[in-house]
Amino acid sequence: MNGHATPPRSVVLLVEDEIFVRMATADALMDAGFEVIETVNAEAAQVILQSRSDIQVLFTDVRMPGSMDGLELARLVRRQWPHISVVITSGHLEPAKAALPDNAVFIAKPYGDQAPARAIQALLG
Repeated sequence: MNGHATPPRSVVLLVEDEIFVRMATADALMDAGFEVIETVNAEAAQVILQSRSDIQVLFTDVRMPGSMDGLELARLVRRQWPHISVVITSGHLEPAKAALPDNAVFIAKPYGDQAPARAIQALLG
């Protein structure tokens, strides 16, 4: 032991219903040093958000099954957990800037392995 504490890893809530995309994104984020919590839809994400106070970033797809899409989830997070940074992704549409919550970042799919981590690092400063 050298006496240096490892800084806590930033916690990312990854909301993606396509399993292979979710696995690849989670792996890339973990490789970049983030702790990743994976879930498949907005309802499951809300349960996690209500039970954990350490989440710093929401990384969500727009299109997903359930009663709420990723844009609605992002707006809910901005209202209820304003300290959480938001990254929104989609391979189907690029939302208008006005449709994004304040300070949210959009990245289009398909994105390279590094894009999610770079977007999050930029948000976290």
